[in-house]
Amino acid sequence: MSNDDLQFWNDRFATDAYVFGTAPCAFLAASRPLLPASGRALAIADGEGRNGVFLAECGLDVLSLDFSPTAQAKAQALAAARGVALATETADLLAWTWPEAEYDVIAAVFFQFCAPEGRAKIFDGLRRALKPGGLLLLEGYRPEQLAYATGGPKQVENLYTREILEAAFGDFLDLEIRAYDAEIDEGHAHVGLSALIDLTGRRP
Repeated sequence: MSNDDLQFWNDRFATDAYVFGTAPCAFLAASRPLLPASGRALAIADGEGRNGVFLAECGLDVLSLDFSPTAQAKAQALAAARGVALATETADLLAWTWPEAEYDVIAAVFFQFCAPEGRAKIFDGLRRALKPGGLLLLEGYRPEQLAYATGGPKQVENLYTREILEAAFGDFLDLEIRAYDAEIDEGHAHVGLSALIDLTGRRP
């Protein structure tokens, strides 16, 4: 990602308000019964930390990755306010060295800032970083989101379809992909009727 990208995200998060709110996304909260009682978790493109902090509150040892140091400072503040520990690392997901079989859980929520080539690289990294049997929790927007204009990228190629997710993770165990529309209220950046798609599955 470029310096312009970094400036954009730092500027976006340079406010006392939490742009996407402080509660975890509804999909992640609803997935709590799937989470292990302990273990290591990775939250990618975690922004101001709402999802990483939630995973820490569930008893997991969490690494929160984001490109923006401004966002990560807010993530640390949120963790402190909630009384949990949260490790943060500034990282460009397109350049980060993904570890092999290190995490029990990975949360990959609304990271649709890259084109298909970059997305494929990140998807490969998600597979690599999960332990066998590790749980992937992924949420994003479908192409129908462009008509709703309630958040997300403007490039249709950055959005997910069932076919895209099946091609990347079709061999995962206990795979479930759910496409649906829902009203969301996540800070001031994600508000209103949204075209969502969720994936849960375990690395074989």
